[in-house]
Amino acid sequence: MLFIDKIIKYLATFTALILILLVLLVVFDASSRYFFSAGSITLQELEWHLFDIVILFGIPYTLQQNSHVRVDIFYASFSSKTKCIINIIGILFFILPVSFLIIYIGVEFVALSFSQNEISSNPGGLEYRYLVKSLMPLSFIFLVLQSIRQVRLELDSFK
Repeated sequence: MLFIDKIIKYLATFTALILILLVLLVVFDASSRYFFSAGSITLQELEWHLFDIVILFGIPYTLQQNSHVRVDIFYASFSSKTKCIINIIGILFFILPVSFLIIYIGVEFVALSFSQNEISSNPGGLEYRYLVKSLMPLSFIFLVLQSIRQVRLELDSFK
């Protein structure tokens, strides 16, 4: 198992733990609203931030596990070589360019947020918003690494 495979697996485990925490937090928040009419902006924002982690760090793992979205109604009937070609083209012409664009824009986005010491605009909201924003370029760096690994796997299976 390559280093990137291990990183993505650890990232997936971390994401699963965050998902458990998110579910517990949503149950607590919903229960406190329903039974005690007590809500918290901080908890709501924390839910969104945890959801961001789950989505952003789940993307590379989904690619690694070959569980990403595609039109399976056509894909399923293709030969192995055709599937390899489609996967490589998809990675090279869609995943990688979009990922590099998001990384490029995301780094400036995070730098601006960090320089402004951005916080929530809601009273009682979370501080250090740049921390959650920094996950965007980071997750796409992992996606680029996993995409390169996938291309290599596809080329090996194409032979």
